[in-house]
Amino acid sequence: VQLQASGGGLAQAGGSLRLSCAAPRLITSTYWQYDMGWYRQAPGKQRELVAVITPDRTPNYADSVKGRFTISRDNSRKTIWLQMNSLKPEDTAVYYCNARSTGATPQDYWGQGTLVTVSS
Repeated sequence: VQLQASGGGLAQAGGSLRLSCAAPRLITSTYWQYDMGWYRQAPGKQRELVAVITPDRTPNYADSVKGRFTISRDNSRKTIWLQMNSLKPEDTAVYYCNARSTGATPQDYWGQGTLVTVSS
């Protein structure tokens, strides 16, 4: 599964950024078999879940981003987005797109990371 992430960059605290992640080589019916999500890894820290969205568009968020970040999904376009508002310096990290198959033995696939830097 090839995942193409984009949209990182530099923002000031309180600002916004929008990340996107496409899976162009998946056929649409297969895309329905994956939970899609965003993880992040800050320097010196472990990778952590930011948000995940199921094929039927049910989202789930880390407590640290609830109310500030919104994950969305368009199955026909095989794309997810992460709208990040009210950014904080602690949101600075490399953000990774993830696809996890929903079968009996889940498989994880990762996109290339995209760097988000929030200045105070």
